[in-house]
Amino acid sequence: MTNRKQLPDNYAARIRGAWQGRVAGCMLGKAVERFSMRAGAEALQGYLSAVEALPLRDYIPYDPGQAPELLLKACCKGELKASLPDDDVNYSVLALMMLEAKGARLATEDVARAWLLHLPLGSTYTAERAAYRTLISRGREWFPEGGALGFDVLECAQNDYNDWIGAQIRADVYGWVAPGDPALAAELATVDAQLSHVGEGVYGAVVVAVIGAVVAGGSTLLAGVEAALELIPDNSDCYSAIQFAQSQTASASGGAVIRERYQHLNVVHTVNNLALVIWALLRHPDDFSAAIGDVVAEGLDTDCNGATVGALWALQGKAIPRHWLAPWDDAVGVSLAGQAVLNLEDLVTRTVAVEVSLRTS
Repeated sequence: MTNRKQLPDNYAARIRGAWQGRVAGCMLGKAVERFSMRAGAEALQGYLSAVEALPLRDYIPYDPGQAPELLLKACCKGELKASLPDDDVNYSVLALMMLEAKGARLATEDVARAWLLHLPLGSTYTAERAAYRTLISRGREWFPEGGALGFDVLECAQNDYNDWIGAQIRADVYGWVAPGDPALAAELATVDAQLSHVGEGVYGAVVVAVIGAVVAGGSTLLAGVEAALELIPDNSDCYSAIQFAQSQTASASGGAVIRERYQHLNVVHTVNNLALVIWALLRHPDDFSAAIGDVVAEGLDTDCNGATVGALWALQGKAIPRHWLAPWDDAVGVSLAGQAVLNLEDLVTRTVAVEVSLRTS
């Protein structure tokens, strides 16, 4: 049984908001994900300016005369009719499934087994795909059915992308289900992250989970960030990135300053994207549209950052403006085995049930 303070009265509403915020932020960023990654933040902002969408406070307009080839029309304003499948949402649902099955006993081999059973290889990228390849090539035949893996599962994390953003986008739910218990959130996030990541890649996941646990428990975003700093090494790049992001929260140009500071990193690295997430959250703790809009407009990994900011912001229990929710109407698209569209209210009910199970077991 975990030792937590009393849950906020509106805990279920906070979880509902977290799912809504994650999907909405993801869909906002998904429209420009490939365009931003390939053309850069300046090109992204150039298009947004041309269609009079700066500051970004709604889904991105689609202008057929100006839209770049890589803009995803199906996620644009007036075109978005459903929540499209995305890895940022897949991993949240998969984390929920694993917690339903294993609870606090979740082990990294359980995560590996769940990937093989439920996660299509084509829906993985960089570190996750590399780890998946290792599981396929080295794992024993009956591992998915419960047999021995045959090698140390942590060897899957020895890949060229193990400090990129993948583990950070898998961590949200571990915080949601541990309100007021950042240590448990950090532990669960680490168990998942270390399948594919090491070092900074794991620390980014811990930060997201810890902020989620603190905010879901009724504290502020700033308190969540401070708690996260206590649970990662103070000599890590993630630690310094968080502190730098905090120093920029009073500035509208803070996102650009962060991108400049970390221009040597890949656009899907953990550290630079984490800094943007912290900057957006702490700059706009009372404005959902500004928080997800500003982080997406800064480029880098737009759908991942939109999803993470959207979920963590909404855990405060504050209302998300209706225009972010109406286009997809609580229907959550995924690309997990045997699943295509999930009902948001069912996800909320299941998440709350996991929290109860963890707290009382």
